[in-house]
Amino acid sequence: MDPVIVVGAGPVGLTLALALARQDVPSVVLDEGPGRDAPRAARTVVLREDTAALVERLAGVRLGEAGLRWTGWRSVRRKQVMREVVFDTEPAPLHIAQHVLTAALRAAVAREPLVELAVGSRLDTIEQEPAGVTAHTRGSTGTWWRGSYLVGCDGPRSTVRKLQDIRFPGRTAVERHAVAALRTELPRPDEAFLHRTPPWRTTGPSAGEITARPLPDGVWRLDWLLPPGKDLVTPELLIARIRETLTGWTGEASPSYELLDTGVHTVHHRLARRWRAGRVFLAGDAAHLLGALGTQGLDEGLRDADNLAWKLAPAWHHGPHEALLDSYQAERRAIVAARLRAADQVLPLLRGGGGLRSYMPGAARGHDSLLMDGHLGLGPLGAPGAYADSPLAPVRLDAEVPVDTPAGAPVADVVVTAEDGSFVPLRDRLGRGALLVVLVAPGTVVWERKHWVTAGIMPRLAAAVTALPHPAELLVAESYPGAAPHTVLLVRPDGHLVTALGGVRPADLYTAAEAALGGAARSEERAEAGAR
Repeated sequence: MDPVIVVGAGPVGLTLALALARQDVPSVVLDEGPGRDAPRAARTVVLREDTAALVERLAGVRLGEAGLRWTGWRSVRRKQVMREVVFDTEPAPLHIAQHVLTAALRAAVAREPLVELAVGSRLDTIEQEPAGVTAHTRGSTGTWWRGSYLVGCDGPRSTVRKLQDIRFPGRTAVERHAVAALRTELPRPDEAFLHRTPPWRTTGPSAGEITARPLPDGVWRLDWLLPPGKDLVTPELLIARIRETLTGWTGEASPSYELLDTGVHTVHHRLARRWRAGRVFLAGDAAHLLGALGTQGLDEGLRDADNLAWKLAPAWHHGPHEALLDSYQAERRAIVAARLRAADQVLPLLRGGGGLRSYMPGAARGHDSLLMDGHLGLGPLGAPGAYADSPLAPVRLDAEVPVDTPAGAPVADVVVTAEDGSFVPLRDRLGRGALLVVLVAPGTVVWERKHWVTAGIMPRLAAAVTALPHPAELLVAESYPGAAPHTVLLVRPDGHLVTALGGVRPADLYTAAEAALGGAARSEERAEAGAR
């Protein structure tokens, strides 16, 4: 079987290649660059805990040592703190320079024998046929690559998207921000904050909203919201803004700082009409652009890679499974479209001046909360979406019971007992290609697995797991939020809940697993593939 061709060696493409390798699927990554990224201190990303854990799991690194997990977040209006969050019990976002993240993924790819990285390879042709995909790249010598599938992770100007004639409608320059990365000393060095309408505004309306996000070693990324238009951000204006801002925050007339990098970040909102064209798929910025109100496009791109990898793996190992592959677009495009709609609805309220504030008491505080949600990955602007309307969702089952995690949403990262008797976070068992069946059994934590694995309902559940239409791993949890004892959770390889059942119900468990894999058509498609 030919490898999967991944076009683009950014974080999304490299993550996808590593996720495929974890499921024994080989890939070749076409990188049009030289194989390394130029350091850019002002180009950073914010990852939620689950996406940071995904990268750590695949790359075998601890990103917290290269980035910074904030201890808190503040929203300030003029001189008043509007809202404050302390990350003590809640998971903290990870802020990391993008070139550092990419370097960690490249190092992991270099160690992975199932991934081939082809540098200096610029795609110019794609040819599809029923049995696979052929891609041609330009370079010192033209090369043809043969693959089973091809995934375009090649950014907003995606060649893959253009070659497949897929439209990319949306809005350009929704917002613009002047950006500076600098080393300085600020109060609360491990806390990020958003300052709206600071009282020292002397450089015009563009100084009306400033975001400050810390990085390791005393480095900060500062973003100033620019007014609508295409006015140039001159070095003189940026230096004036830096000095004005640092003076306002520290009270020093001549604050000291080391300027490391600058830039202008332009936010676009775009969504590809199709994310699949036969054996060709789009992921990351090639499929969507979003970034207003703090939402992180890379975070969503990593979710694309995680979602697509576990669906390509069965198709690569066992033959085409169209319903499962089609579900990638149905699930991921719907989530990103909902987030874009939410941002487009909220932006006029936040940027439209004081009109609504004069009629709605407390609106300013509500606006600050919306902005904070976007920056911290909360609410409709930032929280990971649930695949509630997924074509892979099973029909209502008689044994289905409610838990705190809705069907289709990411599961909680509880501690589970693995088959070897070890205690591990549930998240560590994800991404291996297998379904996860989790039995909630209070009290089992105090006994060795060998004492309870053959007792009570365990033998019947183990037999039901063995009979499922896809490899599955049986795990046991002492508890799960909102779950009664003997609840059985069925979890997809990407960590989204399929269903929760009250007790051992082999027929319902099989039905739910079959639906999660694309339905009963799976066996028929396998038979057809075998006949070919």
